[in-house]
Amino acid sequence: MVVEKPAGMLVIPAPGHSGGTLTDLLNKERVGPAAHPCHRIDMDTSGLILYAKGKGTQQAMMEEFKQRRVKKSYIAFVNGLIANKSAVIDRPIEGKRAVTRYNVTEQRRDFAVVDVEPLTGRTNQIRIHFKAIGHPLVGERKFAFAKDFKLRFRRAALHSQKIEFSHPGTGEAMSFTSPMPDDMRKFLEENK
Repeated sequence: MVVEKPAGMLVIPAPGHSGGTLTDLLNKERVGPAAHPCHRIDMDTSGLILYAKGKGTQQAMMEEFKQRRVKKSYIAFVNGLIANKSAVIDRPIEGKRAVTRYNVTEQRRDFAVVDVEPLTGRTNQIRIHFKAIGHPLVGERKFAFAKDFKLRFRRAALHSQKIEFSHPGTGEAMSFTSPMPDDMRKFLEENK
């Protein structure tokens, strides 16, 4: 299953947040095999999450992620004017290689709209990489001080917009997209 997660909801429990997760919600409504997340995105991040119907399928899909055969892409709003319109950020995170490819699709006065493809899957990779190059996400509060930037947004402006993979049972190529969420679309309209 591919599910669209709203911003502000955890995929699975985390310290200090034990209930009300997307996984809890899905399994409360489901009839049949339990839904198991194959990956995670940050609580602040909206967009697509892949779930498996059963532990065996979950393990198979997690191996696909590990082997980098699942392609994910995001849309992000980042602070400032980015000199390199297309680039690869290759910087380790906690001693492990982390690689992010990006392409600026639109440059506004105080921020850029960026298509982002994480080529590795480190925790908070996109947020850490854009902070490292001096362009933290609009609304970032974990890896940057929001007060240091002119623009305000209620969360880190990051949306998981596309996921592509091979179906674990049939091998069929699968591709799913998610439109930009209302809060990010409204931000674009208000900040031309």
